[in-house]
Amino acid sequence: MPYLRDGLARMGAVVETFETSATWDRIPALIDTVRTEVAAAALKATGHPATINCRLTHVYPDGAAPYFTVAVAGRPGAEVEIWDEIKAAATDVLHRHHASITHHHAVGRDHRPGYDLQRPEPFALALRAAKNALDPHHVLNPGVLID
Repeated sequence: MPYLRDGLARMGAVVETFETSATWDRIPALIDTVRTEVAAAALKATGHPATINCRLTHVYPDGAAPYFTVAVAGRPGAEVEIWDEIKAAATDVLHRHHASITHHHAVGRDHRPGYDLQRPEPFALALRAAKNALDPHHVLNPGVLID
């Protein structure tokens, strides 16, 4: 996939992935809604229909990890803006379906808005206290998990 993704991107396509996880009872509706709403967001952002693929990367007794690939024709110079619009739609779908913003990958700045929706505030308070104690100069990944 990285070779195909990079080649398509060089030709002007917006090609990106996102992974989530959810319980089995939520998986069918989640996949259907991602395909419908993320495709609509891509069409709105670009004026072109998107291809949205899904594969399950991990399966567990209580759920699975759908991994989505989005591919849509882009506009030169607007690729990041387009992906930001598509990612916002995906984040909204994941939140409404109680699916994680990530599966086992790091949160990072790209997932931060969704992480803030999912992370309990008492956990953020504890994380801030630990970060202040262990990283008082805020050198380690500032703004990634907490401000």
